[in-house]
Amino acid sequence: MSRTADTDVLEALAREVGAEPAAQLPRLDELLRTYPEDARLHFLRGSILIGEGRPIEAHQSLTRAVALAPDFAIARFQLGFFQLTSGEAQDALETWGRLDALPDAHYLRKFVDGLRCLIRDDFQGAIEALRAGIALNQENPPLNRDMELIINQCEPLLKAGGEDDGEPVSETAFILRQFSPREL
Repeated sequence: MSRTADTDVLEALAREVGAEPAAQLPRLDELLRTYPEDARLHFLRGSILIGEGRPIEAHQSLTRAVALAPDFAIARFQLGFFQLTSGEAQDALETWGRLDALPDAHYLRKFVDGLRCLIRDDFQGAIEALRAGIALNQENPPLNRDMELIINQCEPLLKAGGEDDGEPVSETAFILRQFSPREL
């Protein structure tokens, strides 16, 4: 049986389960030297780099994943979320545009709908869409936790009527700052 990128990637990922993220990066870099066109590897690298507080490299890896596989929905969502939390709302909206082709009942579609509402300070719409996405999402529980955190930040603002408390930062900016990459 001949080795394929899928075989190598799956074996490597299985070995990395439970490993510290920083320890995964050398193996991913090695795999990327062998399979530079594998969008999954770029996506995984970008995801790990976000967690490691290395936003510039993370952005490059996520962008490369989406460039290699434009219909790689989770990579596209994560790149847009990264852009949004980095203060690049317009870029996020553009990145997410292609996700509008997903079925209405797809969890990523609901999450994007919710985040678009958040950008418009429509906290009720954000909460409803994010909850709908969480109910649909069975494949990515960590993403549900992130969306739940956003809901938890939106609920007090909704109850307060979204009133301006005199702060120079909008409520949405405050919420998104909680997810922003470190060391920008």
